[in-house]
Amino acid sequence: MADPLAYNKAQRADLDLDLEKGPFESSSDCEAATIVSDPGSGPGSRDGPPSGEKAEEGETDPNIVTWDGPDDPANPMNWTMRKKWSNIAVLSTLTIITPLGSSMFAPGILGILREFGAESSKTTATFLLSIYILGFAFGPLFVAPMSETYGRSLLYNISNVFFAVFSICTALSNSIGMMMAFRFLMGVAGSVPITIGSGSIADIMPVEMRGRAMAAWALGPLLGPAIGPVAGGYLIRASSWRWVYWLIAMLAGVLAVFTFFTLQESYAPVILQRKAAKLRKETGNQALRGQFTDTSISAASRLKLAIIRPIKLLFLVPIITSMASYVAITYGILYLLFSTFSLVFPTHYGFGEGESGLVYIPSAIGMALGIGIFGTLSDKVVGKNLAKGEKHRPEIRLDPWFTVPAGFALPIGLFIYGWTIQYHVHWIVPMIGIVIFAFGLMGIMMCVQNYLLDVYPGHAASVTAALTVLRSLVGALLPLCALDMYATLGMGWGNSLLAFLSLALVPIPLLFFKFGPTLVKKFQVDL
Repeated sequence: MADPLAYNKAQRADLDLDLEKGPFESSSDCEAATIVSDPGSGPGSRDGPPSGEKAEEGETDPNIVTWDGPDDPANPMNWTMRKKWSNIAVLSTLTIITPLGSSMFAPGILGILREFGAESSKTTATFLLSIYILGFAFGPLFVAPMSETYGRSLLYNISNVFFAVFSICTALSNSIGMMMAFRFLMGVAGSVPITIGSGSIADIMPVEMRGRAMAAWALGPLLGPAIGPVAGGYLIRASSWRWVYWLIAMLAGVLAVFTFFTLQESYAPVILQRKAAKLRKETGNQALRGQFTDTSISAASRLKLAIIRPIKLLFLVPIITSMASYVAITYGILYLLFSTFSLVFPTHYGFGEGESGLVYIPSAIGMALGIGIFGTLSDKVVGKNLAKGEKHRPEIRLDPWFTVPAGFALPIGLFIYGWTIQYHVHWIVPMIGIVIFAFGLMGIMMCVQNYLLDVYPGHAASVTAALTVLRSLVGALLPLCALDMYATLGMGWGNSLLAFLSLALVPIPLLFFKFGPTLVKKFQVDL
């Protein structure tokens, strides 16, 4: 089995060296040296020995299998840009399809409850939506470690098949309980591209291009739930809610076949492990092993350690705990709003099923603006600093010029949304509030995810899993209190409470922008 801990150490050391080299020199040469870096530097460390030091040891041990030179085309960092962006395009498509299942049927919730005789329970209506996100919370705990043990492509292909199967089962549901069970399983299977997509990007993209790549990939997890109800509302009105899942199953089935032939393995330790296995078969030398393959620990023990890694990151690394909390609360508020759209707008503005789906468009607009602006500006700042010969600091991703406007956009959007509905202002005004909120949400998520990806490049999947677990738990559970909160406080003060909560979180990125290097070194844990 490949050793992701050693890979993370080498990635971190190589990252510093590559950035010192500057953006106008070939980054692939330095990135190729990742696999011959010293695996002795600390996890997530910001300093490391020259990446060529381990090469001498590799040369003296003929049983260590590494790359065929710095320009080896098998090294994902040496892939052509066309090949890299093709893989990212496939990943982005996957991350749009799987989140569709979370909310595409939302405009038809009331009809589903009537069909199954559960229309009297408003909590059931909310939980029917959020249980899918609960699957997003549990899936990453197993998906991330398995991807760092068996590789990325295998997980993508398996999850695509199961996602299609569970979508079919949901379409055939004959009770609320059956529908909830299969929606949960859809969430578990659908969590794969959302969990390990960032890891795949870290595998192939140099740091000065990761912001744009992350922007393309991040469209799915947030735009999927936003655009799904738009089509779902009219599909449900024309046919039934079951056709929402038949459509998702068909899309997932086509993608499963397409992905099997197009998406290539990008996790370098696993690629080297497979190369070593092939050479062992060809040469008969059973001592051959891939770089970062630790023979002192069994595969079962390695997988066990990998499974607890996201939990350790979430609870023992304050930098991840606080950042994950920020993202989780804002994401939970988003799903709280989503869970009320199908009730609030029909009640206050008389929207039907089709029009209720259109309510999700403003959130998609805000997210698209946030992704485009923050993803592009982040890479530009990094590239500008590198052009000056400055050493890259991950903290630059949390620049106050990014995080402060994004942070303040959240409460501003919530104030506008809540009070304009409270006083029955024209429906376009609360939708503008949704645009502002979604714009700020995307800004925060882009800044946080890019920052943590720079700090822990070799453990990108585990870091994303830690973020996804907490984010999805809050996203699934927070909406359950929405109806009671609004019934007690009203739309104005209810959303004001959420606005004040999001306002209190604004200083968190600023803290790590200023003290990030010190805190990362102080709170290192053995992963």
